[in-house]
Amino acid sequence: MNPLTNIKRIYFIGIGGIGMSALARYFNTQGVAVAGYDKTPTGLTADLEKEGIAIHFEDDIHKIDKEATVIVYTPAIPVEHTELNYYRDNGYLVVKRSDVLNWITENAFTIAIAGTHGKTTTTSMTAHILRHSGFGCNAFLGGIASNYNTNFWSHEKNVVVVEADEYDRSFLKLAPNIAVVTAVDPDHLDIYGTAEEVLKAFGQFTDKIKVGGTLIQKMGTEFSVDNSNKNVFSYGYNKDEASYHTQNLIVVDGSYQFDIRHPGGMMKDVVLNMGGLHNVENATAAIAIGITLGIEEQKIKDAVASFNGVKRRFEYKVKTENKVLIDDYAHHPEELNALISGVRSLYPNEKMVLIFQPHLYSRTQDQAAGFMEVLDKADEVILLPIYPARELPIEGVTSDMLLNGMKLAHKKVMSKEALLEWAKTTSNKLIVMAGAGDIDVCINQVQELYTK
Repeated sequence: MNPLTNIKRIYFIGIGGIGMSALARYFNTQGVAVAGYDKTPTGLTADLEKEGIAIHFEDDIHKIDKEATVIVYTPAIPVEHTELNYYRDNGYLVVKRSDVLNWITENAFTIAIAGTHGKTTTTSMTAHILRHSGFGCNAFLGGIASNYNTNFWSHEKNVVVVEADEYDRSFLKLAPNIAVVTAVDPDHLDIYGTAEEVLKAFGQFTDKIKVGGTLIQKMGTEFSVDNSNKNVFSYGYNKDEASYHTQNLIVVDGSYQFDIRHPGGMMKDVVLNMGGLHNVENATAAIAIGITLGIEEQKIKDAVASFNGVKRRFEYKVKTENKVLIDDYAHHPEELNALISGVRSLYPNEKMVLIFQPHLYSRTQDQAAGFMEVLDKADEVILLPIYPARELPIEGVTSDMLLNGMKLAHKKVMSKEALLEWAKTTSNKLIVMAGAGDIDVCINQVQELYTK
């Protein structure tokens, strides 16, 4: 029996996370009593509270919902968390976010987008195409879609578009009808140990595709795929051998215009009003899903042209004649490389200042050489101290370590306070800020400086 049918009260530990909050919103729309804990108040938790969800910010068993029948937690919660252990010790049903996604998607037509990067934008584009075209879907996004200012929406149609997260092997609990794999670069090595294990997990994910289903994978993603019981297609930017690929790309008034060659023919004059060549590739994957579902070509093109992006994914915070401030969630060398390339494609003659906050000591250690190589592609780099998230420091692993390994002449490490002082006086026009930690707070402060 589907556990969803019996849930009357549900409690989230880590409710402010982007994936957790989407689930909280889902249950709230279903009439379930939703409450939760998070460590820190944010704009997202404030939005949840406005929607009628009770949230507190102290680890305190006197504030929990003891009548809840299901407790959902995120793997980022520490093992000594008092509330989590109270629920475990007292016989409550305690599950991970991935378990709940399994309940929601197992009896739905599910479209799951996986990948070590690119999945949030591709998921949001896909869900937007389905919503804008009238096809309809329930969407669970890993970011805030700018068109709707939310990471979740519901629809009466039993179709789910979901971001399939490889962290903690969560995506192995999904069984999609259509799956996309955007990238399989080494990441989360604190979970997987080796790059080979990452590849193996993605192969296992594609094995979960329902019989007769469809896999759409980025050209060049090398992992083992059993194609005996599914349809397998490839996609890529400017790769003629891919099943779905772009051709004839030009930049028009700061937007991309291109054609898509696909197994059924050619879709001409697609317009994407979002920066970054990697987002042209993400759009190609989302368009491939739309074509697979039989959505009319003009409706797909209209949807893509109206897509306003995802907050913190190549997001313009300031765009004036004298100042351009771009915000991006990039926190892996490949993501930074795509970001820098995308910025160069739109501003080829402008000096680029990249401000980067490394995320996790372990990732910084594992990917140090890659970070150094990619950061050198900017014209000037400012590094913030490493954002630790769930980790304790690792001796010798610091932003200065990255700085010392870079060849770039114009580079420095700054505190957040020093960065704001720098931002007040710099004459540089093009500033790119990137990272997955709390750099977004700095970005908003810099944005305020330039929009006063």
